[in-house]
Amino acid sequence: MSDAMIAIQDVTKAFGPVRAVDQVSFEIGRGAFFSLLGPSGCGKTTLLRMLAGFEIPTAGEIYIDGQPMSAVPPNQRPTNMVFQSYAIFPHLNVRDNIGYGLVRLKLPKAELNATIDRALDLIKLPGYGDRMASQLSGGQRQRVALARALVCRPKVLLLDEPLGALDKKLREEMQLELRQIQREVGITFVFVTHDQEEALTMSDRIAVMSRGKVLQIDSAAALYEQPNCREVAEFIGTMNVFEGRLLGVQGGVARVDAGPAGELLAPVNGAADLAPGVAVSVAVRPEKLEIAAARPSNGNAINGRRLAEAYLGDRSHYYVGAEGLAKPIAAAAQNKQRALTSGAAGETVWVHWPVEAGVLLER
Repeated sequence: MSDAMIAIQDVTKAFGPVRAVDQVSFEIGRGAFFSLLGPSGCGKTTLLRMLAGFEIPTAGEIYIDGQPMSAVPPNQRPTNMVFQSYAIFPHLNVRDNIGYGLVRLKLPKAELNATIDRALDLIKLPGYGDRMASQLSGGQRQRVALARALVCRPKVLLLDEPLGALDKKLREEMQLELRQIQREVGITFVFVTHDQEEALTMSDRIAVMSRGKVLQIDSAAALYEQPNCREVAEFIGTMNVFEGRLLGVQGGVARVDAGPAGELLAPVNGAADLAPGVAVSVAVRPEKLEIAAARPSNGNAINGRRLAEAYLGDRSHYYVGAEGLAKPIAAAAQNKQRALTSGAAGETVWVHWPVEAGVLLER
């Protein structure tokens, strides 16, 4: 066993003929903020429930701090869980909610109160101890649920989309607070979400899941800049994808016949062993693109016509249609940069980007 807080080894969970989790193996380091990210039905919540002990693997084993967990019931695992629905007791005040899990430890009253006071300070709710659940906002209730889960000092805190019921602005504030709390307590967090921005904002590492499989585990920056497959590329943010066939590789740069998009160049990176003729895609993020009236002298360029423009305050999105392409090309820029100037719909333009901005993906 490595020095990991969690080790998931060849874990499968089947419900009849359906494999909700299919031979998954990976490790989570001590003190990490680790996210399971994917669309509904990808298996992320089933995997979290197996960590909690609410589901037992059909095959494989889960280790927490080096100990196998399959035979350990949920109430005896070194884990605690925070749910999307808050799940705080409406008949108890904030202090009693936070201290509920400490009662069985039979702590002296002074120590119990000191522990609860520290928890209230941690979640930035000092002085709220006597308030009832009905007197709290959604964000405050979620903080109380988090404090109640943390006061018993579990080795692992499991969070099942805990911010999903909050409005957008409060959710963004809670993302930063939750990350700060995790750094202060140093406990391993395993966070389940379908929100890409949420995972990118908070996580040390992210596992992208689909159909019960883990597609890629990496840092937020690596997932965004260097996805290992088209599914990851299109799930994390917006991505323009141009399909084609590999013509050849020279000097670490691949030449791709992308059909209506013309011949495109992209760095090879991890796809160095691909043979000419194989089906590939060139992917590029909208913010890597620029729009110009004339074709640039180098890099990749596609000719098209302006279709639409969307002003979003801090940034603008632009859409260009090119003959033969099924989907418009999406470009984006911060408005303070004014990198992409406005123009009339139907205007002929060139969408271009440097070779190093693209990602070569095997199809």
